[in-house]
Amino acid sequence: MVHALREIWRVLAPDSLLLDLRPLSGAWPVEVVGAGGVMVTGHVDESEDIADDRAADAALAAVEREGLFVRERDGDFDFSWYWDSLDEAQAYIAEKWTEARVPEEVLAETQRQMARAGEGARVRATARVVISRWRRLGH
Repeated sequence: MVHALREIWRVLAPDSLLLDLRPLSGAWPVEVVGAGGVMVTGHVDESEDIADDRAADAALAAVEREGLFVRERDGDFDFSWYWDSLDEAQAYIAEKWTEARVPEEVLAETQRQMARAGEGARVRATARVVISRWRRLGH
């Protein structure tokens, strides 16, 4: 990752910006959202990617120590994905979140709550997303 950040530094114009925007790995809540409210049914396990989060943080810290970039701002926010059915959610997760694991009991509880919530209910998963702005230093 440090090599990639050095290459980004090389191609960016001096004083330009790099944005770091990524979801944090961990346990993302799975919920059923319906007219009757929100029911938490369990969590998507994204813990396999926690090491990648730490590596990205370490790489950014390394290029900051080298004087290539300086962090100007950072923050975080929640980002939610919505699906009209559990099947749609499972297909998306299988295709896009290849390291994610959804326990069978979470799938079963989500299916029960979808049936209970009735028409118009949706499945939702929410991740914490970090965002930081880095300014390119040097000539």
